[in-house]
Amino acid sequence: MKIYNTGRFDRLPDAILFDTDNTLYPYDPAHAAAQHAVREKVVSTFSIKREEFDAAFKEARNQVKARLKHTASSHSRLLYLQRMLEILGLGSQVLLALDFEQTYWRTFLSNATLFEGVKDTLDDLRLLGVPTAIVTDLTAQIQFRKVVYFGLDHYFDYIVTSEEAGYDKPHEAPFQIALEKMRPKGDCIWMIGDNPVNDIRGGRQKINAVTLQKTHAGVELGDGENAPDASFGNFSDLRKLIARLGEKG
Repeated sequence: MKIYNTGRFDRLPDAILFDTDNTLYPYDPAHAAAQHAVREKVVSTFSIKREEFDAAFKEARNQVKARLKHTASSHSRLLYLQRMLEILGLGSQVLLALDFEQTYWRTFLSNATLFEGVKDTLDDLRLLGVPTAIVTDLTAQIQFRKVVYFGLDHYFDYIVTSEEAGYDKPHEAPFQIALEKMRPKGDCIWMIGDNPVNDIRGGRQKINAVTLQKTHAGVELGDGENAPDASFGNFSDLRKLIARLGEKG
């Protein structure tokens, strides 16, 4: 645990907001396995080259993101796969698009594992009476599925997705909706996430949150206006900080 602004950690928070993807579990291994499974299925189904799949999928993703911008639907694998099939000259192929999407998420979840100490940290917070909420991008259905798959549905008090909010982070809407649901007793709010822009800068600028960045392989520590108040690599270190603040009362 590295604390850069010691003055912001003088007591327990009144509430904590958590990002999900790449904060509670490593995103890249699950995504790589899922993307590989879909690629192999599409290549086998249509007898195309893997390079053709990669090029069409990349173009489809770019088009969907350019059209939908910072919304939950801009992350939709179903929309990426539908557009990919169209780019390949195969039409929308809705049944296959649905099948490929299910392959992606089924493989993704089977390869996703929580970081060690996540549930212990949440147990500590519950015992200390600190309310918690998930504030996450993407559509509600898949984010709910992840929470249930990880067995976290009874650990968090609330969840806010960018589908519900209408905007991805760092827009203020997801943060504000979470606070409206939680109704914390005070104004000391922590935001814990991996993304230096969406989570760290967004949390600080939109709700004046104390920001903690989860760092690990592939995550760059934010700097300048994206710099966190603290960073940690392991949830065991976060637990020690919470325990120390809890002893202060």
